[in-house]
Amino acid sequence: MTPHIRTAALALAVLLTASACAKSEEPQSAPAATSTAGQQVVQTPSGTAGPTCTLDQFGGEKFDLKTATVGFSQSEKEANPFRIAETKSIRDEADKLGIKDLKVTNAQSQFSKQITDVQQLIAQGVQLLVIAPLNSDGWEPVLQQAAAKKIPIITVDRKINAKPCSDYLTFIGSDFYEQGKRAADRMIDALGGKGKVAILLGAPGNNVTTERTNGFKDRVKEKAPDITISFEQTGEFAREKGQQVTEQLIQSNPDINGIYAENDEMALGAVTALKGAGKEAGDIKIVSVDGTRSAVQAIADGWLHAVIESNPRFGPLAFETAQKFLDGEPIPDKVIISDRDYDTTNAKDSLGEAY
Repeated sequence: MTPHIRTAALALAVLLTASACAKSEEPQSAPAATSTAGQQVVQTPSGTAGPTCTLDQFGGEKFDLKTATVGFSQSEKEANPFRIAETKSIRDEADKLGIKDLKVTNAQSQFSKQITDVQQLIAQGVQLLVIAPLNSDGWEPVLQQAAAKKIPIITVDRKINAKPCSDYLTFIGSDFYEQGKRAADRMIDALGGKGKVAILLGAPGNNVTTERTNGFKDRVKEKAPDITISFEQTGEFAREKGQQVTEQLIQSNPDINGIYAENDEMALGAVTALKGAGKEAGDIKIVSVDGTRSAVQAIADGWLHAVIESNPRFGPLAFETAQKFLDGEPIPDKVIISDRDYDTTNAKDSLGEAY
């Protein structure tokens, strides 16, 4: 498992960003980490995961982030704690670093709106784009317009299927395949290597769902051939949908032993369904991915077995990466962060570090 590194080095290193909001939602509150454990940390030793890109290679011109127009495109409704914390991190770091013109949009979980949002940001003269993509495909119109104006694009938390250092600059996020493997390890441990497991799949059309699913399945096949994956259905990363799917699951597979939810919102929906069906905490082992405060509390309460973190606090690292790029330093095509685990041994003590 990837160790959790308690350091705020990345949070202190850096750049500049901004908190002016044009055509954007009002900021929503999200609990801040109470220690440096909440900050994103690049995987050691260097965080470089592939080819690199420089300002000269990209073909753009240097500019001052503090006086630049910067755009952030959020993909989903900010009812999900991950999205609340992600947007807050971008806004907070921009404010801290003194960027005077930060424009924030929210696609409200509509991909066509996100494309339009980003096209409008380009029309408004943004010099840097930070995008949390809803889908991995379908970005060609935006990429063509951004490339024509040499606007660097940093994607966070989900990838787009395009060419780094030309279509976009870099991706910053977790190793989702590894998250799936680690979730499988926790499920294997919880079930003693045998039983029936259901998967609440994330939304289709993005790399997070694909990689978290493949990592989990590959690990189970490798380490626990006596575990059967007997049910799979999308819960669309939403709590209500996760509850609905779990209600169906209980009817069609009453002998299920474990549920792997590909995010915490679906896991918490599953808990609601299990309570409604008269189940007791721990009757069905649930492992999920994200690290929201509600999910960590559910571990402490006995309803979740474990949670693999996916840290949404992208502000410091996104703007640090942008500043390094503008300073002429080589930027890797992907910057992978380290994520911790939550379980019964640390859940109560870690609540203040969850989001």
